[in-house]
Amino acid sequence: MSGTNLLSPISLGSITLKNRVAMAPMTRARAGIERLPNARLMKYYADRASAGLIISEGTVISDQAIGWNQSPGIYTDEMQHGWREVVDAVHRVGGVIFMQLWHTGRASHSSFHADGSLPVAPSALAINGDSIHTPTGKQPYEIPRALETADIPGIVEDYRHAAERAKAAGFDGIELHGANGYLVDEFLQSKTNHRTDQYGGSVENRFRFLREIVESVTTVWPANRVGVRLSPNGVYNDMGSPDFRETFLYAARQLDLFGLGYLHVMDGLRFGFHQFGEPMTLAEFRTVFHGPLMGNVGYT
Repeated sequence: MSGTNLLSPISLGSITLKNRVAMAPMTRARAGIERLPNARLMKYYADRASAGLIISEGTVISDQAIGWNQSPGIYTDEMQHGWREVVDAVHRVGGVIFMQLWHTGRASHSSFHADGSLPVAPSALAINGDSIHTPTGKQPYEIPRALETADIPGIVEDYRHAAERAKAAGFDGIELHGANGYLVDEFLQSKTNHRTDQYGGSVENRFRFLREIVESVTTVWPANRVGVRLSPNGVYNDMGSPDFRETFLYAARQLDLFGLGYLHVMDGLRFGFHQFGEPMTLAEFRTVFHGPLMGNVGYT
């Protein structure tokens, strides 16, 4: 990127972005208890359409995926319709917008779910933290239910359905939230994945869940309209693994094979740094990922 002007255009697949500034996903908690996009979100995103790319706030792919008060969803017709109005507002002022698809994994609580079901995770390991904000106030983190091997294809399918709904709502692409200690990150990292089946153990097995999701959503979208977000250096939601460098270089190398639209890498800073080694940099990721790289946290 040496000598490249931040305000110069860049191609993202068949889309030309007017500049290289992206608005990163930021959870706004403005969707109400029904988790529906609304006029407030429409104005919020349209007002920010001067960025080359807007990435929506994390948008949950299913009822099971919920873990944040009043965050929006993309798993019902009504939600899809609401997002269509948001996207149309962004497009009317010349913006480009991707939807970030989100499953919160163990960073959730049974009170988010009408049937009182526990959060799910690769392994039954609770977040070591004070509390989580829930619909019933602050609550201690719960020990999540470890997913059965037979449960996992259904979650992969939830991602595919969400990708279809995002496309039907008019989005220009999607981003998979694989960062910050949510479900994809929990599968990737050895700290949170103690499985002994084909989704745990080796780095290849721990990457399998993300690989299957990418394979699934790229039956809906061209790969160059799909991004993935990772957080190799962070401790948010009680993350950080001794083998982080091996894990994330492997993940980036494998993601490179798909020809993705971009790889979105978070630094630590306000999300905190773990103490397992020197923080990974974009330059390090560039050695294994050859598509567009997006750096996030602390660059402004």
